[in-house]
Amino acid sequence: MLRVIFVAIFLLLFFIISIPLYLIEMLIGLLSKDIKARSSQWIVIQAFKFILFICGTKIDVTGLENVPKDTPVLYVSNHRSYFDIVIGYTLVKNNTGFLAKKEMKKLPFINIWMMFLNCQFLDRDNIKEGLKTILQCIELIKAGTSIFICPEGTRSPGDEMIPFKEGSLKIAEKTGCPVIPVAITNTEQIFENHIPRIEAAKIRFQFGEPIYLKDLAKEDKKHSGAYVQDIIKNMLENNQKNDTI
Repeated sequence: MLRVIFVAIFLLLFFIISIPLYLIEMLIGLLSKDIKARSSQWIVIQAFKFILFICGTKIDVTGLENVPKDTPVLYVSNHRSYFDIVIGYTLVKNNTGFLAKKEMKKLPFINIWMMFLNCQFLDRDNIKEGLKTILQCIELIKAGTSIFICPEGTRSPGDEMIPFKEGSLKIAEKTGCPVIPVAITNTEQIFENHIPRIEAAKIRFQFGEPIYLKDLAKEDKKHSGAYVQDIIKNMLENNQKNDTI
């Protein structure tokens, strides 16, 4: 339980420090929204790295060379834990907004940082509002911000994935940006598998080769969500066969 206590203390301190930082970031935003997003992301990444240090989390990362450095991308991953986002932010190469469920917007303190980072909040029960969110993600990609999505729609700890929601891949279809498949292994071992304890765990993040939807066969393009999910599933299975975690 010591790790839980240390994380709670750090979050309390970070909340206190965040109050003046919010004001600074808002002033920066008056000059440049892009600089505000980048500086906010740098602050959040440092906080996340410290949380992972407290948690004793070791991360095995492969395939980062597959992610273009100066091109916005659509990261598409399986979803096993709340720590997917924490770890993911420490690995992305440029300004990145996560597509989160709308309930996350109600979380005090966290929601402000998420808005600073260009995170978007999806209402899965309202088709019209959901479409607006997808359109906003498209505009962000066009403006140079990458988007990270988990098309299962919710966490699915274990080896089985929930079928990807096809509509989410519209972001890449409409912008032509590369899709980066991301296979996440073992993040549920940090917290979800033994709530309320936090345990040290070794995590694997694998970034696959870029996928360009325009280059897919007609049938694969029609079911791009299933196509990308199959690639991630194969990545996970290969990792399991060669598992050293």
